[in-house]
Amino acid sequence: MALNMSGLQNLLLLINYFYHLKNTLMKFRILAIVSALGITQFSVGQINNAGQDQNAITTAVPFLLISPDSRSAGLGEAGVATSPDANSSYWNAGKLVFIEKEYGGSLSYTPWLGKLVNDMSISYLTGFYKINRESVISSSLKYFDLGEITFNSGPNPVDILGVYNPRELAFDVTYSRKLTENFSLGITGRYINSNLVGSISGTDAQAANSVAADIGAFYTKDYKGAKPSNLSLGASITNIGGKMTYTDDNNKDFIPTNLRFGSAYKREIDAYNSLTFTIDFNKLMVPTPNADSSDQNKELLGGMFGSFSDAPGGAKEEFQEITTSIGLEYWYNDIFAARLGYFNESKYKGNRKYFTVGLGFRKKAFGFDVAYLVPTNKRESPLAETIRFTLLLQFDKIRAEEEESVTD
Repeated sequence: MALNMSGLQNLLLLINYFYHLKNTLMKFRILAIVSALGITQFSVGQINNAGQDQNAITTAVPFLLISPDSRSAGLGEAGVATSPDANSSYWNAGKLVFIEKEYGGSLSYTPWLGKLVNDMSISYLTGFYKINRESVISSSLKYFDLGEITFNSGPNPVDILGVYNPRELAFDVTYSRKLTENFSLGITGRYINSNLVGSISGTDAQAANSVAADIGAFYTKDYKGAKPSNLSLGASITNIGGKMTYTDDNNKDFIPTNLRFGSAYKREIDAYNSLTFTIDFNKLMVPTPNADSSDQNKELLGGMFGSFSDAPGGAKEEFQEITTSIGLEYWYNDIFAARLGYFNESKYKGNRKYFTVGLGFRKKAFGFDVAYLVPTNKRESPLAETIRFTLLLQFDKIRAEEEESVTD
């Protein structure tokens, strides 16, 4: 059975909603979702039974928006203006250059949607090297394993087309540079690959590829006094790239170009204790569904700039498309951290609402973070019990003259 265009659109819609965890997807294992290759009619209303009209934005490869590291995940997914670490390039390429270490890396792992399946996961590996005081480079790999999926051409077990392990990945290279003592810019280049059906016979779908870029800006200022403090501001536009297609050039989907901006304020309570409050705002720079049909046919720049004025509900709906992330981070002696956060999305744009908690540990070059997600929706959510783990290694560079001074 060849995959027709209607079937492919439904497949992408279902997978997209699965990533975003829309309510009644709890009744689907992802193999059933991809088995929708044989389904020709499946509406958003069937997917979401929350009792209200929804007009959520959908894109290709939404895994790019899933927080990879445990620190920001514990802060309600806020990270555009937090203090820099090895994972900074994902949140804001500009802030990476303010990292105090000379080189290092991070490895994060998230068992994804564990309430539904036991073989989906997101892995994130990143490393950085500080060229000098004014510039730094980094690279990262984000890998989404969707587990083993059975492809069906119909509802019966005998209709199996084959078994495949869909996967998606993004490979990044980042350069970040200080322009002043307090301000920096950064840019990231990204290659994206989404292979959802592999070489399963009977389908005309194919792996999708694209390239994209991020740009980020970061400002930070220390304030001295009896209780020192720091104020940081950040902004970034991520995934600026061409549309992706799983079939032909007549059926392309936007990737999740995203505008993120926010701030972080750190206050030293005393010599051993500090608190940081952070807040992020996010808006997808992608055409809103059900807008004028011509909006869906726009290319990159038209879709990005048009996304601020194309919602059918006008300015009110445009503001509904902004998600909010709020976080509070406590550090004791720069060794132990405790984190709280909250993520909020309009009930008309997906209705993801959840608290997050996290813990962190730092000792010399070693660091470890863990985060846990607690949904607030009344219905049981597939997001429940989501846990993330991150291991960091960040080193100070040993300079030759320092080594010589020790031997002397």
